[in-house]
Amino acid sequence: MTAGTTEMDESSSDSLEVRLAVSTAEIEAAQRLRYRVFYEEMGAKPSPEMAAAGRDFDQFDEDWDHLLVIDPTKGSGADGVVGTYRLQRRENPKFRSFYSAGEYDVGPIAGFSGRVLELGRSCVDPRFRTKMTMQMLWRGIASYVFAHDIDLMFGCASLPGTSPDQLALPLSYLYHHHLAPQDLRPRALPGLFVEMNRLEKDRISLRDALNALPPLIKGYLRLGGWVGDGAVIDHQFNTTDVCVIVKTDQITDKYFRHYDRTALRTL
Repeated sequence: MTAGTTEMDESSSDSLEVRLAVSTAEIEAAQRLRYRVFYEEMGAKPSPEMAAAGRDFDQFDEDWDHLLVIDPTKGSGADGVVGTYRLQRRENPKFRSFYSAGEYDVGPIAGFSGRVLELGRSCVDPRFRTKMTMQMLWRGIASYVFAHDIDLMFGCASLPGTSPDQLALPLSYLYHHHLAPQDLRPRALPGLFVEMNRLEKDRISLRDALNALPPLIKGYLRLGGWVGDGAVIDHQFNTTDVCVIVKTDQITDKYFRHYDRTALRTL
């Protein structure tokens, strides 16, 4: 599950840093941020253990890398975490399974011969939801992709709300304009599958559809991203999920020139 972000004015973004978490304290700070955004702000339903700890956590956290955006004016480590993204390489010796397999048949991804990166659990502190913070997260992902020679990245991204009819415009737009090729197309699991093709293509206003998409999903689309077949309602997180796929060889040189391949020193 990935939270959408909105742009706000208040942020010390000129001094923001991006790197991987290097301690348990920093991972727990990312989990506390996830809890504030997903559960306190967006209305997700925590387990009793999560509520008691004030952290969002699961069995995947210990095996994944945790990308952090840090505001040094708040602190150099855990105290400064204002944004986070969770990253998992299939080639990591600790890899056990894809998180997205809980919602999608990821057989086409599992059968892909190149290096695969799964992304998720992205969120930003409300006071730092600016274009700069999102650029820092993308810079970190780009550096991670370079460092590990990633060929394909994917993950579940979320639209707010659990009513497919209310989300008919963005879901139909994604289906008609960004459906992944068959050989790379995950499909929502039986029993979870929600039809995305809810409006005829000629009834879709491209401008309105794009305005209805969360910034994070629009960011994937700018990279040449596709979506899998079928959405999934996530009642715990109060969202509707789509599976997004990006082949890194389709990301333009112009985009990657914005990012320093050596930006992350802790990869």
